[in-house]
Amino acid sequence: MTDRPRPISITGEFDHLTPLLGRTPTSTDEDRADAFAVLSPYRDGGIYIGHWGEGSSEWERHPADEVVAVVEGETTIFLLIEDEQESEVEVAHTLGPAGLIVVPALTWHRFETPGMVKVITVTPQPGDHQAEHPGRT
Repeated sequence: MTDRPRPISITGEFDHLTPLLGRTPTSTDEDRADAFAVLSPYRDGGIYIGHWGEGSSEWERHPADEVVAVVEGETTIFLLIEDEQESEVEVAHTLGPAGLIVVPALTWHRFETPGMVKVITVTPQPGDHQAEHPGRT
């Protein structure tokens, strides 16, 4: 028997999370456990939600495009991309409520968040994660 599709209340699922305060690039899986959840498997990854405040994330990248959308609050996502001279540069995009970005496959990215934020992502797996800047390791 296969799983049947079911509607998901995104707002209701956020009610089950405990926001991660003071997120850092070295926050552990244990630190993040109650602030993130998988809503549903999807293709080679899943649909995830996260709730955190005041901090920054580790660098990460994924084998396929990732969709990131802000439900509530604001965050800045930094993408490490090649410029016209084929040098890697950080490009910042601030996302507010209902803001969305598609992060291209294998693009290193991270978040800086000034206050509380709730996000939903469609994230392929597996992903690479590291605390240090990928261009400086």
